[in-house]
Amino acid sequence: MKPAFRLSVIAAALSCTIATPVGAQDAAAPTAEQSLAEMRAQLAALAARIDQLEGELAQEKAANAAQDASIAANTEAVAKPTPAPTPAVAQLEKKDGWSFKPRGRLMYDAGFTSVPESTGREDGFASEVRRARLGASGGLGGGFEYKFELDFAGNEVEAADAYLSYGNGPLEVIVGHHNNFQSLEELTSSLHTSFIERAAFTDAFGFERRIGASVSYSQGIVLAQAGVFTDNFDDTGTNNRGIDGRLVVMPKMGDTQLHFGGSLHFNELGEDAGSVRYRQRPLVHFTSERFVNTGNLAADSEFGAGLEAAMISGPFHAAVEGFWQNVDMPAMPDSPTFFGGYAEVGYFLTKGDTRGYKDGKFDRTKPASAVGEGGIGSIQLNLRYDYLDLNDAGIIGGVQNGYLASLVWKPTDYTLFSLNYGKMDYDDAAYATATGDTSYTVDAFGVRAQVDF
Repeated sequence: MKPAFRLSVIAAALSCTIATPVGAQDAAAPTAEQSLAEMRAQLAALAARIDQLEGELAQEKAANAAQDASIAANTEAVAKPTPAPTPAVAQLEKKDGWSFKPRGRLMYDAGFTSVPESTGREDGFASEVRRARLGASGGLGGGFEYKFELDFAGNEVEAADAYLSYGNGPLEVIVGHHNNFQSLEELTSSLHTSFIERAAFTDAFGFERRIGASVSYSQGIVLAQAGVFTDNFDDTGTNNRGIDGRLVVMPKMGDTQLHFGGSLHFNELGEDAGSVRYRQRPLVHFTSERFVNTGNLAADSEFGAGLEAAMISGPFHAAVEGFWQNVDMPAMPDSPTFFGGYAEVGYFLTKGDTRGYKDGKFDRTKPASAVGEGGIGSIQLNLRYDYLDLNDAGIIGGVQNGYLASLVWKPTDYTLFSLNYGKMDYDDAAYATATGDTSYTVDAFGVRAQVDF
């Protein structure tokens, strides 16, 4: 209690005492000294009571202040949750260069094919889980990194990338199961291709990941890659032995990215293999029909050569590739050389979007205005002519001319929806119509929903 308040209380008490009427006192009233002593005693008692009240008031204020502080602290804790403890992985990454990054992708395809009825081949609606991958990648310290992915699509478990790498400046060494530098189209991730399936020659000529060791050197605009490879994880019994190399030049002219490359490939077939077969589906993967097919060819080795070129300029891109596959067939007077290639153009209909490019291949498109950020994502239109010729040196495997279109919508960086149409014109097709005609058209339509992380 403040001193001024205490004085006012005492003054009030004195005034009440002094104001007591003299007439109220009887003859037996105490003397003046006794009255003064009594007043002093009353004042002392009043002061003691005031001190007691002041102490109780101070305690109450302290209790209220503590309660207010507790409420404020709890409110702040609710508004801003306490951060979770840093995972051990992050601590390892900071201390020793270790890291762990989960990764995966899911692609669901559906659509239909339309085939001349008299060929007797299946068509109509079909769907499939095209890819369902889970894996991880990260660092091991000292410049070493790893990547491992398994694909669970098709009721089978297959290895995708599964390798250990070491990087030192412009040099990278990879040991394990990985791509062997066949072409721009093959090396571009399935997440970033402009159609739901790659160009026909990549599948027809058996491009796939294989177990091996490779070296890549990237400095400025030059990328050089070479490696030795054996078999795919699923075919280790064939004892293939291959050598692959690729050279890419990646200059820029202003904002335009250019790409020029070439590759060479040699594959010696193992004694347990001794044959090859080249064939291809009509654009979509969910059909098992192949209208171009060489059948099994007895062979000792394969030699391939490819050329590739591309450009990206703002919303526009273009790409063209050609690949020649020669097969050494000792029983034949001449070894056949088959050819495949494509030419495509693409254009983004949404403002500010462009196709990604990195390390000698197409990369992720990142919408300039994604859904959830005030935009609709990116929308891209692509047109492609796709050619595959499996006729040569007496081998009649058929010719496929594909006229393809796709519309790709990416709402966000990691989601994609794609519409694809292909009109495939065949000559010397593997299946004849009821009238014996082997030149006809097959239509294919496919849609894809895709997500990755």
